Amino acid sequence: MKLIEERVATLETLLGEFIVHTDVALTRLEREMEDFKDEMSEFKKESEKDRKNMNKQWGELANKMGTMDEDIVSPAVRPVLNNYFKCEPLTKGIRIRRRKGDREIEIDVLAVSEDKVFMIEVRSTPRYNYVDDILEKAERFKEFFPEYNDKELIPIFVGLVFNDDVINYANKKRLYIMAYREWEYMDIINFNEVNKDN
Repeated sequence: MKLIEERVATLETLLGEFIVHTDVALTRLEREMEDFKDEMSEFKKESEKDRKNMNKQWGELANKMGTMDEDIVSPAVRPVLNNYFKCEPLTKGIRIRRRKGDREIEIDVLAVSEDKVFMIEVRSTPRYNYVDDILEKAERFKEFFPEYNDKELIPIFVGLVFNDDVINYANKKRLYIMAYREWEYMDIINFNEVNKDN
């Protein structure tokens, strides 16, 4: 009987030590998990900052090289049109040129859906007067592209960044503006303003 009591006492001691060590290990693991979460959160913030910086540098480089419409705008067209206009572009082209007699028109990016045609004009340094230029080009569009007369024409003005004066003027003229939203992604930044009272 004494042998059994000694074995039970030994087992109780071992079990107590096991519980203490397990508790210490769990506490250490919880601390390490918290540290890991903090590190991951910091890594995520740094990655986001790096991505925004990369987008900005990519935009500036494309702007300098004159390939902004190909490298930045064209890939953004499908998701932007799908998100805002609920349509899928059936065809899309870059720098589409048409001649009529001695007159010519060039569209930076042309996207055509089932019932809409998007005339997307890209400017490296967006200015106030470009709003009127683009709207004037939109008035001539169907003369050069009569095959789209049965579709709604939607002009869009694109740049990397816009100052408030240009945005406000475009809002008054009901011209959509597409630009980087905080250097995260290309987006129409005045959709609600243009569609007020519609």
